[in-house]
Amino acid sequence: MFITSAFAQTAPAAVAGGDMQSSLMSMLPLMLMFVVLYFVMIRPQMKKQKEHRAMIEALAKGDEIVTGGGLLGKVSKLGDSFLTLEVANGVEIQVQRSAVVQVLPKGSIK
Repeated sequence: MFITSAFAQTAPAAVAGGDMQSSLMSMLPLMLMFVVLYFVMIRPQMKKQKEHRAMIEALAKGDEIVTGGGLLGKVSKLGDSFLTLEVANGVEIQVQRSAVVQVLPKGSIK
């Protein structure tokens, strides 16, 4: 009474070249979004990680640094994954190398 009968429709005749072209055109926005995402987000992040890794590997005894927690100090000992940071005269703490955020110019800490 309220439901009408549904009839199956036949598919239109597919053209060999047109079908392939339409599937490529439907994929184009997805590929374009990935390319934009790569250049806007992924590539700059990889560059930043590379610069941070180079900075950590170049640390030397006597460098003045800032840690991720905001501690300022002078590097007194270096290890493979840890370094000893002198935050005041006679006060030394150990921090992970990856916690170093910035190397300051000499003489910044008094």
